[in-house]
Amino acid sequence: MKVLIADDSAVVRGLVARWIGEAGFTVVGTAANGRIALEMMARHDPDVVLLDIDMPELDGTQALPLLLARSPGLQVVMMSTLTTRNADISLKCLALGAVDYLAKPESNRGVTTSDAFRIELIERVRVFGAARARRRGPAPAALPGAPAAPAPLPPRPAAPIALRPRMRVAGPPKAFLIGSSTGGPRAVGEVLEKIGAATLRRLPVLIVQHMPPVFTAVFAEHLGARVGLPAAEGKADEPLQPGRIYVAPGGRHMRLHGGGGREPVIRLDDGPPVNFCRPAVDVLFQDAAALFGAATLSVILTGMGSDGTNGARSLVEAGGAVLAQDEATSTVWGMPGSVAKAGLAQAVLPLGELGPALRNLITGQGA
Repeated sequence: MKVLIADDSAVVRGLVARWIGEAGFTVVGTAANGRIALEMMARHDPDVVLLDIDMPELDGTQALPLLLARSPGLQVVMMSTLTTRNADISLKCLALGAVDYLAKPESNRGVTTSDAFRIELIERVRVFGAARARRRGPAPAALPGAPAAPAPLPPRPAAPIALRPRMRVAGPPKAFLIGSSTGGPRAVGEVLEKIGAATLRRLPVLIVQHMPPVFTAVFAEHLGARVGLPAAEGKADEPLQPGRIYVAPGGRHMRLHGGGGREPVIRLDDGPPVNFCRPAVDVLFQDAAALFGAATLSVILTGMGSDGTNGARSLVEAGGAVLAQDEATSTVWGMPGSVAKAGLAQAVLPLGELGPALRNLITGQGA
C-alpha cells in the first residue's frame, strides 16, 4: 500500500509520514504543493494521496482533478483545518471525486499532540488503500523462472444476507431517518435528490452524518441547495416540521422528545460518544423508534464501523422499515454491512436504487 503526502507544512509531512510508516504502510513521497505531488504521481503510482487544501503554487482543489485524471480510481483524502471556508471546499472536493476529508488540528502543535487525528488518519489510509488494492485486481504474473508465490487461500463465500419483511402498517411514515459516515455526503445528497423534494415535503428528514463541528452546518447548506428544501443543523427544542431537513450538529447527539400529545421536538445531548461517535446514529434511531414506532422509515448508508445497528434493531422491533446500501456502491461497507448481516434490513440496494425505493415507501407504493 503506497501513500503520497501533499502538505505545505514540513512538520505535518514529517509526522504523518512517520505515523504511516509505523503503521506498516509505505510512504512513496512527500510534496510541499500540488505541482510536486503531480510530478511524484508519474514515478510512484500511489494508492492513497493525503492532499492538503491550502498549498502554494498549486493548491489541493486545483491538484485534485489533475491527480484523478492521471490515475482513475486513486483514493484522495482532503485535509484541512476546521473553518467554514475549508469545510465548504472539502465538500465540493468530494463532489469532484475525493473519497473523504480529514479535519486537521489548527496548529502544528495540535497535530503533534492529537491522538484522535493520528488514529483517524491511519484508519483512512488502511480502508482506502485496501479499496484501491481491490480495484487494481490481482497482482501481475511472475516473470519466467521466478519462484512461484504461494497459492492464495480461497476466499470465504459471503454469508447470505437475510432480508426482513416489513410489517404491514396502516398509514404513511411520519419521519425519515438517514445514518451515514465515510462517503456519506455524496450518498446522502444522491438519495435525497432521487426521492425528490415533492415527496420529501410530506415528512421531516433527520440525518446523522459523522462529521466534525463546522462541517455539519455547511453540509446542511449543500443539501438544501441540492434538494431544494430548507436544511440546517437541528436546534434544541426545535419542533419537527414536514419538508425540512435536520442535520445532527457535529460534536452533539441529536435526540427526539415528545409523545403524550406533545409535538415532537429536537433535543441536543452532550453525553458521551456512542460507538465512538458523537453524533451517533444509534441515539437518533432509538429515540425515533420510541416516538414514531412503526411510522418510521430509515436508511443506513456507507460508513466505517457499526453505528446504527442497535438503533436499526430498535426500529425493526417497533415495526419500522430499515434499508441499507449495498457493498458494491458503498465507499466503506461497515455501517450498512453490519445492519444487513444482522438481518435488520428490509432491502439492501445499490445507491442508485435507494432513492426510488424510499420514495415508493413514503408515498405508500411499497419498495
